[in-house]
Amino acid sequence: MAMLSTSLSAAGSKSAATLYSPPNFSGLRRSSCPKLENPSSNSLHLFDSQLRLPSLSTRRPCRAVVAMAGTGKFFVGGNWKCNGTKESITKLVSDLNDAKLESDVDVVVAPPFVYIDQVKSSLTDKIEISAQNSWVSKGGAFTGEISVEQLKDIGAKWVILGHSERRHVIGEDDLFIGKKAAYALNEGLGVIACIGELLEDREAGKTFDVCFTQLKAYYSTDAVPSWDNIVIAYEPVWAIGTGKVASPQQAQEVHAALRDWLKKNVSDEVASKTRIIYGGSVNGGNCAELAKQEDIDGFLVGGASLKGPEFATIVNSVTSKKVAA
Repeated sequence: MAMLSTSLSAAGSKSAATLYSPPNFSGLRRSSCPKLENPSSNSLHLFDSQLRLPSLSTRRPCRAVVAMAGTGKFFVGGNWKCNGTKESITKLVSDLNDAKLESDVDVVVAPPFVYIDQVKSSLTDKIEISAQNSWVSKGGAFTGEISVEQLKDIGAKWVILGHSERRHVIGEDDLFIGKKAAYALNEGLGVIACIGELLEDREAGKTFDVCFTQLKAYYSTDAVPSWDNIVIAYEPVWAIGTGKVASPQQAQEVHAALRDWLKKNVSDEVASKTRIIYGGSVNGGNCAELAKQEDIDGFLVGGASLKGPEFATIVNSVTSKKVAA
């Protein structure tokens, strides 16, 4: 098993001409935290398409991570978010039905709730349906919410929970998300459990801390009947919809750490079989290199999932993993 270290090289030179040119940085834990020059709410624009951040401090001992390649089937989910019309979704479904997809991949799409029935009735049965949210308990007098029972009634098999847009825009916290996940799992709905750090968390070397805390909420809140129906989606918030993608090495380092956490806190078996997928500006151009990483077991795709042919390319990137293996 490969041993990964969170220590990387020292920072390189910075100049006005290049805006910011630091070295490769996986940005997980450190004891000193260099800041961006002239930080602002637009600081993401200081980074190139493979966002790199300051190096880890050498004052804290390195935390080695055991990288155990997962044994689960490759998993690709398409999160359509709040996008689409009846017409555009008809076209997208047609493109997906016509696409040639590798057979050894679990493929899921998450349409807006109002279109789930349309998609379910016309999409190939090779692709399963997910919801983008569910309520924390049995339905009732909860205006605007969607119950697990209703989702199962219309044929959904999965639900996305803990997405950063639910955390940071809607205001859902770890405890609430954990309770929603526990209820969905106990009612037989699979959960795509999202976690991921903000840009300031990564800059401060808190990536592990944030991700472990979020992951722990799924594990320790109520009773999780089985990890068989949980897929963990690591989505660094700074990479979602920004065009900034974690490098394959950055993503692999976090995925390996998450698998190591499962090994230490749950069991070796769960650590091995739980799929840990990556999300954050995944597209047809970068998916192959990401898929080659041993602890990346698939993807949760946003914007690119709205384009049938490109989404098919991402699904088929499983072939890159076969070559890498």
